[in-house]
Amino acid sequence: MKKIAYLSLACAALLQAAEVQLDPISIDATVISDVSKEEIKSADMAEVLARKVPSITLVRRSGIANDIILRGQKKDNINIIVDGTKVCGACPNRMDPPTSHIVTHNVESVKIIEGPYDVEHFGTLSGGVYVTTTKPTEEFHGDININMGSWNYEKLSATATGGTGMFKFLLGASYESSDQYKDGDGNTFADQVDNFIKNSSNPAAVAGTAYLPEYRDMKAFTKKSFMGKVFVDFTEDQELRLEYTRNESDDVLYPSSKMDAILDDSNIYNVQYAIKNIGSFSKELSAQYYHTDVDHPMSIRYRKASIVKGDITSALTTDVDGLSLKNITDITDTMEFTLGLDASRRNWDGIYTKNGNPMLYPPTSPSAGQIKTSIPDADTDNAAIFLEFAQNVGNFEYKIGARYDDTTIKPAAGDPENDYSAFSANIFGTYTATDSMKIFGGVGKASRVPDGRELYWRSSMGVQAGTPNLDQTTNYEVDLGMENSYESFTIKTKVFYSMLKDYIYYNSDNTKTTPLGQAAFHSFQNIDASIYGLDIVASYYASDSVYFDFGLAYQRGKKDEALTNSDGTKQTNTNLAEIPPLKGNIAMNFEYTPESFFKMEVVASDKWSDFDSDNGEQAIAGWGILNMKIDHNFNNGFGLALGADNLFDNTYAISNTYQDLILISDGTNDPIMKMNEPGRYFYVNASYTF
Repeated sequence: MKKIAYLSLACAALLQAAEVQLDPISIDATVISDVSKEEIKSADMAEVLARKVPSITLVRRSGIANDIILRGQKKDNINIIVDGTKVCGACPNRMDPPTSHIVTHNVESVKIIEGPYDVEHFGTLSGGVYVTTTKPTEEFHGDININMGSWNYEKLSATATGGTGMFKFLLGASYESSDQYKDGDGNTFADQVDNFIKNSSNPAAVAGTAYLPEYRDMKAFTKKSFMGKVFVDFTEDQELRLEYTRNESDDVLYPSSKMDAILDDSNIYNVQYAIKNIGSFSKELSAQYYHTDVDHPMSIRYRKASIVKGDITSALTTDVDGLSLKNITDITDTMEFTLGLDASRRNWDGIYTKNGNPMLYPPTSPSAGQIKTSIPDADTDNAAIFLEFAQNVGNFEYKIGARYDDTTIKPAAGDPENDYSAFSANIFGTYTATDSMKIFGGVGKASRVPDGRELYWRSSMGVQAGTPNLDQTTNYEVDLGMENSYESFTIKTKVFYSMLKDYIYYNSDNTKTTPLGQAAFHSFQNIDASIYGLDIVASYYASDSVYFDFGLAYQRGKKDEALTNSDGTKQTNTNLAEIPPLKGNIAMNFEYTPESFFKMEVVASDKWSDFDSDNGEQAIAGWGILNMKIDHNFNNGFGLALGADNLFDNTYAISNTYQDLILISDGTNDPIMKMNEPGRYFYVNASYTF
């Protein structure tokens, strides 16, 4: 990694210091606190984010390991950062999104920044989700949680932390499993697949996606996790952090896809060192190195197609190595300057196997005898320099950021190499007009490069669906907002307009055909598009113990022009895919003791009326559900939580069927299988804190 080596040598330029203190200046963000204590329903981070943040929508794939959409953006268009590390999923079909590699009981807080306002991390195009996991403490304490729910859901987790002198440690572990959930009509995963096949216009084309009789009633998933941390305080101003997280998921069922995950294992290694007050030009100097890796084989072995085709497996791995150096300087009491260097390498590799043996191209193909690959051992090397300047001026505070990226994507022999460079910049400010009103806004530009799937991905038939000459996507965005705070009522309103240049988009043009093993059609293309919308969050305190929460989010997305198909014909639909409809929630909270509460919540969504039917999306009905929860603390270390989600057992679906994901289909755009959400779900959690 030559770029990382060059940046390492440059760290000497950052070794300066200062002792002036400046209150942190940050752009407007949504923060979810006490995640490990409050979000005990399941370990799925995506469900927590979709429930807590109006502008985030769940992408349902399974009983766990689900994905998210933030302001109409998904995949690499949003950044998921865990304690400064970047975790990438190995599955081209998003069965293991980054949110699936961290579990909720290990999470202290989550910060969501909407828009292109992060210059510290590579590829933050339209927003970021920044997860902070639980930190060790010097005082010895811990907790044990036992959770049970409908469909034989069970979870056991435990955490212990403590220290002495300069050392602090934390250990945590969990086990979680569940049967297939049932939707409001009582259908399991296997039943939903059967119903889709029965109602298909061409049942024979999708009959192989049904589960084999011996696997119809298997568990939906089993998941284990471990976290270990050691913090060493050499002095009051010097700290070393050593962190490790392991996740193991087995036999995760993805009913609306053609394959299921045999396993999904990940490792996160993280080393951070920070030193404060070392001279007149450095308030804090920090360095971080991390390594993350994921092993994700997915197979048709549980489906009827395996009877004829054998055990076809797509075996994928990915790993990321990252290094960053950052220096913060207080120029004056109200002025702060940050300079940093950032570098990373991501490798992504995948092959197809049959009955445990690598699949080879047939003798008549141009690649005869070669192993069939899905992702051709592609390296994405990035090196960057970034800076931020922040200042408080009376009632006004602002932050200016800039970043320059140099990126090379190099696959195995036979596919073209790609080089990209980008300059990103933003400015964000907040003006406190009165004691009860703040006005904030920003303008930003950011870019993200194509990933290995978008550039090079091939199917098991040897057909290349990736587009090797894609340009990077650039987002130009404007954000405005206002926050009003009164004695018993607060409300925050945000609006945004995003212009996406060379947006990477999937064209499901079904007229494209390619002989087996031949070079291919290219399903991804660059387009220009725009997304705009608003979100509102509010709280009303009726009394010291009763308050109400409200949230609302709306987005619209349009292509500048309809897509052009391979035969030169034009599609007619200019709606942008994956733009969720109007979504809202209102909740009543009753805190009957300082640490115990009752919550009743209504969550609802409008129907999908603006969607991309040319590329697989379909009309989905609006829905509304009622959730209830009581969480009681007994003041002796014991706690008990009882909850019911979707109390009226409604049958509904959240996620649409844009063909960027490979979902079960009979070969046409209509129909494509969508997944229903869980029906009525009861759960109980018993906890003990010591």
